[in-house]
Amino acid sequence: MDSVEERDTEIKAPSVIDRYYTRWYRADMKGKPCEDHCILQHSNRICVVTLAETHPILQDGRTIKSINYQISNGCSRLKNKVFGKSKRGGQFLTDFAPLCRITCTDESEYTIYSCIRGRLLEVNENILERPALLLEKPSTEGYIAVILPKFEESKSITENLLSREEFERVVSKRSVAVQSQP
Repeated sequence: MDSVEERDTEIKAPSVIDRYYTRWYRADMKGKPCEDHCILQHSNRICVVTLAETHPILQDGRTIKSINYQISNGCSRLKNKVFGKSKRGGQFLTDFAPLCRITCTDESEYTIYSCIRGRLLEVNENILERPALLLEKPSTEGYIAVILPKFEESKSITENLLSREEFERVVSKRSVAVQSQP
């Protein structure tokens, strides 16, 4: 009897992400259908940028050819250096600052954006060596970047983002629209 109860509690236990982070979404980034981003916001203000489960990279069995954090000739997210307790030196990002470009083996290319204003704390260099992490574990080991919003903006950064419920409504409207097309 005890083992059955133990299994039930194991099944119901929330993941670390669900327990400690709030999920926020930005749908149709820059007007591109289904290019959805997810922001995991921790109570300590730190935000982790990931791909939403509806992003085209995670659909249709795509394979990633390359990930490039070189945004322009003069700007590489890999050269971001943060130091000190107050995380000085990190690149400052606006809502629509590109973080990286991902190219799939079918030659489709996607730009991943920060979605929020703040200092870039780190980019995930592990996905450069193992791009499959982005597909297999997009919310954990396959994250894109970590951003720290300014303290005074930490409450307002979510104003332009969708809650999980709002995002699910957007996604369900999409699927209804796709089904009603001839």
